[in-house]
Amino acid sequence: MELISSAERNRLFDRFKHDAFHLELRDDYSVPGERGPFESWLKGEDVDYAYLTPWARLVELAARRGMTVRRVRVVTEPLSPYIQWEHATTTLNEQAGEAVRWLPRHLLPAGATFPFDGRDWWLYDDRLLAVGYFDSDGRVLGSEIIEDPGAVAQCLRLRDLLWAAAIPHTEYKP
Repeated sequence: MELISSAERNRLFDRFKHDAFHLELRDDYSVPGERGPFESWLKGEDVDYAYLTPWARLVELAARRGMTVRRVRVVTEPLSPYIQWEHATTTLNEQAGEAVRWLPRHLLPAGATFPFDGRDWWLYDDRLLAVGYFDSDGRVLGSEIIEDPGAVAQCLRLRDLLWAAAIPHTEYKP
């Protein structure tokens, strides 16, 4: 299996034409570039959110081209400290043009099953998947590109099911 880097996965935004959807299933992400801001947030200190600028620009460009960027975060309640921090910063995602919804695990719809051993994934234009891989410490290893029609169809059904059940960010009060 060949994995592409996060930077290479983000370049897929240059190729998609209509929709990029991300499913997040982890309750913690160990992203080295976020360690300092996360620790500052935990201490109640001012946080420099400049690390989000490249992502915000990517989403803004996609939105200007008429694309949608959506994300469902399936979370365990009570929320882990990391997910609490994500919730606190999601307004920045939405200001850039990304639509984010939350789905507590105990509210998962009947019939929701997660392909790829429960890994996170991106679905681009209902045809291309980028399935995320993490090491045992939660660090990103990369993404596997999958274009198999059966796998894409399974993810399309799951995306639509979860999007309909999930709570918009502005309404989700953990």
